[in-house]
Amino acid sequence: MKVTAEHNERIAKMTFSSVYPHYVTKVEKKGRTKEELHQVIEWLTGFDEDKLQEFIENRATFETFFQEAELNPNAHLIKGVICGYRIEDIDNSLTRQARYLDKLVDELARGRKMEKILRKEK
Repeated sequence: MKVTAEHNERIAKMTFSSVYPHYVTKVEKKGRTKEELHQVIEWLTGFDEDKLQEFIENRATFETFFQEAELNPNAHLIKGVICGYRIEDIDNSLTRQARYLDKLVDELARGRKMEKILRKEK
């Protein structure tokens, strides 16, 4: 599926606080914890729990969220399909970063081992 300009704009304007509760629900429903979710988010973005709370309270957009993130140097190792899009084929960096996060949350919810989720160069 091809990512459109409208899709990229929608991702950019979406607030982290509107999506975060869905992440929590998804992982907890599958027996994982909020702490594990935070570990995954921190690995990808560098944000600790206090910083996440700040983004939630300020209703920060994904655009702001990822502008302030220090993306993990191994984030490029996140590959595959999420929400119908092949991550490595997404040209827009913000949309790709948002899909990185979606993919990590999905892997956590599916029971993948944490050491596999937190990718390391081989």
